Amino acid sequence: MSIGYITHHHCQMHEMGDYHPEQPARLTAINDRLIATGLDMVLRQYDALPASREQVAAAHESAYIDTVFRKSPEHGHVSLDGDTSMNPFSLQAALHAAGAVVQGVDKVMSGELTQVFCGVRPPGHHAERDKAMGFCLFNNIAVGAYHALEKYGLERIAIVDFDVHHGNGTEDIVKGDERILFCSSFQHPLYPHTGHGTSAANITNVPLPAGCDGPAFRSAISEHWLPRLAQFQPQLVMISAGFDAHQADPLADFNLVDEDFAWVTRRLCEQADASAEGRIVSSLEGGYDLHALARCVEAHLKAMLGDA
Repeated sequence: MSIGYITHHHCQMHEMGDYHPEQPARLTAINDRLIATGLDMVLRQYDALPASREQVAAAHESAYIDTVFRKSPEHGHVSLDGDTSMNPFSLQAALHAAGAVVQGVDKVMSGELTQVFCGVRPPGHHAERDKAMGFCLFNNIAVGAYHALEKYGLERIAIVDFDVHHGNGTEDIVKGDERILFCSSFQHPLYPHTGHGTSAANITNVPLPAGCDGPAFRSAISEHWLPRLAQFQPQLVMISAGFDAHQADPLADFNLVDEDFAWVTRRLCEQADASAEGRIVSSLEGGYDLHALARCVEAHLKAMLGDA
């Protein structure tokens, strides 16, 4: 099985302040773990290409894209919302983050790779069609999904989001589009305080209480996600891979451990094998305890590799 790892050095140049939890050290921790475990020798590694404006516009309004480009600073920081800002490298980082997912789609659809993990930042799943929020500028996974629909004529794509925060941006962009099934699990109540009242037919949200542990998480996924995915029969599985539901993470109150992320990855691999010729494109979202994040990415990748 061929698994790709797509990233770009611009993604480590984006920063939003010394004490911001969404920091360049997140990618450094992942890269160090890949080297320490030998996974870097197994993965096929690629530099991300930037997404084109046209590709970004498939998921975002043109006026919003104009705002992001216009606000990109030459020096210092510019705020886009209360916890999301740009430095002089952020625009290129965001374009390369979205472009990594587009590139991942191209590689699995061409058969060059079976599965791809995009180690990128800024993350994307809180970015709505017309605004930035929650550390996110462009919605990387949605940009990639619409690229897959438009370029390859796919009829069914599943986007699965196991970040501890609801993927409100992805839901905002894809709700009502019957070609996309969006499955999200998250702590409720918690930022961004959305997802618990959704009625769109193509959305399966699983709000879970603070303190949720591995058995409760697995039971909820088995009850709500897996039957819906099996019924939908996606031709491509895309993952918003947030690891901030880990018990060590400082921004939430779930009690998942490394093996829980491996478990859900295995279930998604089984669905991809059944309906999508194994094709998976996964992209990094949250995860803010550096040691836990790095271990969880390792578990995620090893599960894709069949825990080899």
